[in-house]
Amino acid sequence: MGRHGRVGLAVFVLVLVFCEARRHKLALKNDTRFVVHLNTFGFFANGNLDVNVLSLRLPEDNSKHPVGFSLSKSRVNGVLSYTAEETEVCPLSKQSSVEPLFLFLIDTNILRVNVKSYGDQDSVLTQLKTDKTLTKDSVSRRRRLVPNDSEDLKVTVQKSNVEEEKKDTVLKEEGTKEEEKPELKEEEVKAQLDKMETKKPTKQVGRINGLTLDVQKINGSYSFSFHMVIGQLDEGLYNLNFHYCENILPGTNRPYNLNVEVTEKNPGGYLSAAEILLPRLYIFMAGVFFIIAMVWVYTLLKHRYSVFKIHWLMAALAFTKSISLVFHSINYHFINTEGHPIEGWAVMYYITHLLKGVLLFITLALIGTGWAFVKYILSDKEKKIFMIVIPLQVLANVAYIIIESTEEGSSEYTLWKKVLFLVDLICCGAILFPVVWSIRHLQEASSTDGKAAMKLKLFRHYYVMIVCYIYFTRIVAILLKVTVPFQWQWCYEFLVEVSTLIFFVLTGYKFRPASNNPYQQPLPLDEEDVERDEVVTESGMLEGISKVKKTSDGRERQKKSNM
Repeated sequence: MGRHGRVGLAVFVLVLVFCEARRHKLALKNDTRFVVHLNTFGFFANGNLDVNVLSLRLPEDNSKHPVGFSLSKSRVNGVLSYTAEETEVCPLSKQSSVEPLFLFLIDTNILRVNVKSYGDQDSVLTQLKTDKTLTKDSVSRRRRLVPNDSEDLKVTVQKSNVEEEKKDTVLKEEGTKEEEKPELKEEEVKAQLDKMETKKPTKQVGRINGLTLDVQKINGSYSFSFHMVIGQLDEGLYNLNFHYCENILPGTNRPYNLNVEVTEKNPGGYLSAAEILLPRLYIFMAGVFFIIAMVWVYTLLKHRYSVFKIHWLMAALAFTKSISLVFHSINYHFINTEGHPIEGWAVMYYITHLLKGVLLFITLALIGTGWAFVKYILSDKEKKIFMIVIPLQVLANVAYIIIESTEEGSSEYTLWKKVLFLVDLICCGAILFPVVWSIRHLQEASSTDGKAAMKLKLFRHYYVMIVCYIYFTRIVAILLKVTVPFQWQWCYEFLVEVSTLIFFVLTGYKFRPASNNPYQQPLPLDEEDVERDEVVTESGMLEGISKVKKTSDGRERQKKSNM
């Protein structure tokens, strides 16, 4: 592996260190933003949210402006709750809300967090001790606080206690069989269950409004934590934000430090509601792309004498797309089960995603120029397109990797998201230029050549296909994402993958290698390419050389050069 390859791999590994997917760890130093968007997550009923503020250091002469967190349900799924007008007013000062809204206002004078809630809600809030780690058993025990779910949760507590007693029995009496005293174990479980019911966790209430949480202050740094179980009425897409409202004033940029851990989980795993079906969707689409790749290879082998190099490039693209989806599915599977990606699988996905992106735009641009189908030589302006598109695609994929591996609350996240949007837009526009140039060239040749008229129709169809592909994957898919219910947002990814599949199939069909395909014969070059040929011919380099072309039956045919 070369030096550049090692550097690239190091970048992939390094970006993975800063984010643990659904177990978020964010550290901000000397930040001056008045609002920090920590995360967006879709909760089903009985979903869990754990927030652990490890350290919050504010300016010494902190003003009376509110400081704290907000958990708001999106008005339109996929869009932040606050409109442009509301950004001029501190959200912590809101007095009402139609949608569920939870405010955590930090009072540094009395070391309390005042909790306010608006809208219909049935979630349950519990304060956690900041010096203890949340365990699976403690989570299962706290879930008994959710209304209308007591019977199922008691069963969960019983199972948890039985497992603990089994461990104690093994330690005290090695070799003792589990079924020796079943009656005694059942009585102990009941006794411990009754004991747990009489010992209430700290700071829990049926309704959250008016609850106060304790804040610890150590060396000028504040810390607290809480655990929330989302109720049936409150399920939806939520945005968790931190607010330092003094900096909303014009010309005010007071720095603060924040170190926070956020863990979000649904009953089925760590994936958001809209992402739960993605592992199965990606592995299914990977199989579909693999099948069409094998069919394409079979077609190439069947018509081997009509195959150009670009046909094999199209096959490589289909296989790379399939492999990328496999790694994407595996990546999401481990995020769902572990709360974070496995580094090796994530790196493989990022590498294949990068290769797929570059191959896609190279293939589309080459087909658009008519290379091999219309002519064998690329003009200077067409070569410049590749010099622009390839580096931009690398940049776009690096931006995507950084976005996937960086916390939403970091300042770099917003920057790289804008870079990705801009670069992707430029690349989509750039690949249309070669198609337009080919159409113009074919229009000039169609007046004297019947084959050129057929090719002109083909490239017009190809232009429409590219525009539709860009429209569906960049515009329609995004509109779908922000309009459907939160649990159906996976349809965005489904539309993108199906649009890509249809585009691949149509492109392969239009430019298929076949003896009866009327689009296989190259046309005369445009004026720029003819001038290049004339210069080379006059120099004597091509003297005595004839052109050789393959026909569909495998025999070679020679054309005498006009030199």
